Amino acid sequence: MRRFLIDTDPGIDDALAILMALAQPDIEVVGLTVAAGNVGLRHTVANALKLCEVAGAEVPVYAGCATPLVHAAEDAAYVHGHDGFGDTGYVPAVRGAEAEHAANAIVRLVREHGAHLTLVTLGPLTNLALALRLDPSIAGRVGRLVVMGGAVTGQGNTRLPVEFNIGFDPEAAHIVFGAFERFELVDWEAVVRHGFQRAAFEDWLGRGDARAAFYAAISRLNRDWSEDRRGERWLCADALAMAQAIDPEAGVLEWRPVAVETAGAHTRGMTVVDWQRRSGGADRAGILARYDMPRFQALARQALGD
Repeated sequence: MRRFLIDTDPGIDDALAILMALAQPDIEVVGLTVAAGNVGLRHTVANALKLCEVAGAEVPVYAGCATPLVHAAEDAAYVHGHDGFGDTGYVPAVRGAEAEHAANAIVRLVREHGAHLTLVTLGPLTNLALALRLDPSIAGRVGRLVVMGGAVTGQGNTRLPVEFNIGFDPEAAHIVFGAFERFELVDWEAVVRHGFQRAAFEDWLGRGDARAAFYAAISRLNRDWSEDRRGERWLCADALAMAQAIDPEAGVLEWRPVAVETAGAHTRGMTVVDWQRRSGGADRAGILARYDMPRFQALARQALGD
């Protein structure tokens, strides 16, 4: 069994990504560590618990950081709904979150599983940054780190030329990117290149099981919002990152030195890639260049029970 620890801020795209991981018979999800990001922490924790209930998965959920490390940041409720799950008014999960803080859980689970653990981050990196401050050694213990974040040529999805997860907490991203010798980065620009055909995705939702029905309801607001803005393709950022985590042989990576801007008036949160390797820095980040779309689609369909 492969073991995954998922740090997340559910979120519509987080939801599909988590369902993808839970659908894999050879993957044990050892925990969901949850931060604020797409919406506030109360909602992201409730959404993680509900998603586990819908999937029939007894995965422990750990509540983490309710704010970025340093500066306040705007959420993405206008995209995901005020509750992060499309404002459907779903019945909350029966089970509650664990008492342990998410950062402590990250430290403990990395110590327990070490090189056998894949850590997948789908939201702001606040929880992981705090965990690294508690125990810097975890960066050298974990088997793989796969990060959804960044916009590697400045073509982000926020008001500034940055991607949401990194822009929400640049200081946390700075800590994480500097701590890990190697990590895989699935950035927003890769997401734009790997959108699902909207009509096909609607068909999968219609043919799936209870997971698909739940996902169709919570994602309706987001899909309607994006139709006029993004045309015939529907983008699901965290799902692409999870596909890379699950099936890395389907992805092609370009390794480069990467840093995060924390001070610029117009570029705070920007992912700075040294494409020409002029800085002399180490090639820490494996940036996803392309991913096999049929294999990505198959993972999404499996998650929805199609």
